[in-house]
Amino acid sequence: MAEISISNKDWPRVKIKLQRKYNHLTDAQLQYSEGQEEALITKLEDLVNRNRSYVVFTLKKALVNIDNNRL
Repeated sequence: MAEISISNKDWPRVKIKLQRKYNHLTDAQLQYSEGQEEALITKLEDLVNRNRSYVVFTLKKALVNIDNNRL
């Protein structure tokens, strides 16, 4: 079970933040559907070459203040 929950409403903002931080990520690589957090975390681990705890931390940080552009 994933440690986070990302709604379809919040995902576009989170995706933009991820693409700003990791500018090599494409829209196709960042496809996401609500409830698929586990698959997203696993995919991001490979795409950004980081461990699970770092990816979860980054996603949580993106969600804390969804309206802020910073990650």
